[in-house]
Amino acid sequence: MRHGVYCAPFTPPSPSPSPTPLITTTHTLNNSTANINNSNMLVSVFLALFLPCAGMSAVFIVYICLLWYATNTGHLPDVSLPVKPATHKGLSPSELDKLPKVTGKDLVLGMECAVCLDDIEAEQPARLVPGCNHGFHLECADTWLSKHSVCPVCRAKLDDHCFGGANSDDNPC
Repeated sequence: MRHGVYCAPFTPPSPSPSPTPLITTTHTLNNSTANINNSNMLVSVFLALFLPCAGMSAVFIVYICLLWYATNTGHLPDVSLPVKPATHKGLSPSELDKLPKVTGKDLVLGMECAVCLDDIEAEQPARLVPGCNHGFHLECADTWLSKHSVCPVCRAKLDDHCFGGANSDDNPC
């Protein structure tokens, strides 16, 4: 006894007897469960592969039948393809000749050609777009402006009155 409390000596618990395993019964159950799981997996894989293919085939067959029906019964609508008007969007050579030609040293807004992204040397001929005063190599500007009637930098439209001989005060560009 310790401080008025009775302490019994410690005795470890006795091991309980374990039941004998039924090896043959559990082995047979495991084999039958494994066979069922394998067959379920095979069915699942088959369905996962077969159903999408069958569905896509059905949609394709319906599509082919509709095409056949439309072509053989004459129910095709008269669809005319849109025709893009053949308009010349760029400037003509005579209009290009009316644009001012300068040298690279006379350019005000920069020395880089926005068409070829190369620097314009001081002695190289350049073309100045009226109104916005952007400058380009002569060949680059002529190539661009023969296909497009806008400035390559600011997209300002070049109309006939932009270079038709009007003075710079009346220039709307």
